[in-house]
Amino acid sequence: MKPWAVGFYKSQAWKNCRDRYARQVGGLCERCLEKGMIVSGEIVHHKIHLNPANISDESVTLNPDNLELLCRKCHGEVHGKQKSTRYEVDECGHVTILGR
Repeated sequence: MKPWAVGFYKSQAWKNCRDRYARQVGGLCERCLEKGMIVSGEIVHHKIHLNPANISDESVTLNPDNLELLCRKCHGEVHGKQKSTRYEVDECGHVTILGR
């Protein structure tokens, strides 16, 4: 994680937004679902990548239209092999953040 992003990703606003979004989309990887595959989503990804210029812009950081829930594989395809927050979604759609 980039030093300029630490505060945002640790914020309660992001944690609430991320968890709410994962629940709203049913806990499944959106890209896999488009391909007809049922795979648990693990990472809420920003379509417009965050940077120092937009990290304080809630229309980018907390906007559900700028988010998508991805599995590790799909997120890896977007970002290479960067480490990411991982999620576990149970059969009821409850999201648990791993590694906490």
